[in-house]
Amino acid sequence: MKKIGFIDYYLDEWHANQYPAWIRDATGGAMEVAFAYGMKDAGHGLSNKEWCAKNGVTPCGTIEEVVARSDYLIVLSPDNPEQHEALAELPLASGKPTYIDKTFAPDRAAALRLFERAARHRTPLYSSSALRYAAEYAEVEREGIQVISSWGPGLLENYSIHQIEPIVALMGTEAKRVMYTGTAAAPALLIEFSGGRQATIQQPGPGCPFTMAVNYASGACRVVQPASDFFQSFIRDLARFFETGEAAVPPAETIAVISIIENGLIAAKQPYQWIELPESG
Repeated sequence: MKKIGFIDYYLDEWHANQYPAWIRDATGGAMEVAFAYGMKDAGHGLSNKEWCAKNGVTPCGTIEEVVARSDYLIVLSPDNPEQHEALAELPLASGKPTYIDKTFAPDRAAALRLFERAARHRTPLYSSSALRYAAEYAEVEREGIQVISSWGPGLLENYSIHQIEPIVALMGTEAKRVMYTGTAAAPALLIEFSGGRQATIQQPGPGCPFTMAVNYASGACRVVQPASDFFQSFIRDLARFFETGEAAVPPAETIAVISIIENGLIAAKQPYQWIELPESG
């Protein structure tokens, strides 16, 4: 049985609470979360020690211990990406397949540093929003897409990735500039891609389901609303990544996603003005 190590800002959070059972079920028990480290205890809920006891996971006092005892590594902290560089420093130097949870990094510069460190130490690395794995997105024809209009719940800071990542997966990495067109109650971004192609994201409120309308050069329009169990598809691909060391998500796409989020937050402070994005690649 292969052992997975969790490295987190604090362990009692939704992703850490779900992943152990999902991984065990998806692999038929061939992989299990066996070790865990939290930088601090959760402000509300279980302490790291209590979380480990509840989940049958061995607590570790240092990141170094988790790295040494595990076959594969997951750096969590999904809502605190500013912690990822510190949490991932040793994992990315280990050579062991490492997954870093969404949102990968707080800005493009940090994303580049993470991938560069992994490459330097030949550590397989990837990150993704689970929404990328919705079966409905896989069925969307990519050729000829001109405009995508996307809706979803959450905040721009930590939930826009679930709309932006599928958009980048469908439209590519050549995002040129971004403009904030929303309000405090309903954040919204306009993203311009190469060739005059555009995408919009909007977050109208917590009850808004993820929905996407895709417009083609032919004039056709397709509406996509993820209903498949994308989390289970993600977990199966995560297990495949651990076994093979081969990531399904190109680093260029992850960097493009982070660049859009970073500059979207800058744009939110100066609405209706274009913010140019760095060249992709």
